[in-house]
Amino acid sequence: MIKRALWLFNKDLVSELRTRYAINALAMFIIVTISVILFAIGQEKISHALAAGLLWVVIFFSAMSGLSRAFVSEEERGTNLLLQLVASPTVVLTGKLFYNLILVFTMNMVILVLYSALFDAFALKNVFLFLASFVLGNTGLAFASTIIASIIAKANSKGTLYPVLSFPILLPLLLMLVEITKKCSDGVAFGEIAPEFFALVSYNVIMATASYMLFDFIWKE
Repeated sequence: MIKRALWLFNKDLVSELRTRYAINALAMFIIVTISVILFAIGQEKISHALAAGLLWVVIFFSAMSGLSRAFVSEEERGTNLLLQLVASPTVVLTGKLFYNLILVFTMNMVILVLYSALFDAFALKNVFLFLASFVLGNTGLAFASTIIASIIAKANSKGTLYPVLSFPILLPLLLMLVEITKKCSDGVAFGEIAPEFFALVSYNVIMATASYMLFDFIWKE
């Protein structure tokens, strides 16, 4: 199964490197969003809490511009029927998830580096806990984005439906990540972050379980 999933991941990666649709969309959105925030703030001093919130706002809206293509591209090229014949739903979901994980981590690492370099207010006193939550947050974002992309793939208004479905599902994840990032900026101990951190782990488990349980029905519809 893993071998076939990696083959599907490689197919999507090669296709993306040829067209650069998601890469270009993400790059432009990241540059524009961070530039607008910089110009809006100007010389004003912002708090650590606001800087933490703005980071995840940039990440959320960047994800909306590039992660919906996981299954939409298969519908546009007419290859979804071929995938149904040659691969099981579990293999398809795993391969698409690998692709979105790489895309999410690459995108968010670029955002994190740029954001840290350009915003002095974004200062982390508890780096280890932030990085742990960053990894969990990206994983949850990839799981949620992948299953939502599979749901809207056959819809006529894919561009508008994706953010509408994503917002209520990703809102709890974003609120937890913003709260953890704020506390990491203040340098609090793990005991004070533990409720949000374990809720973040639970979110990932729920999204992973729901994705693999529901995808068989979504993919065959």
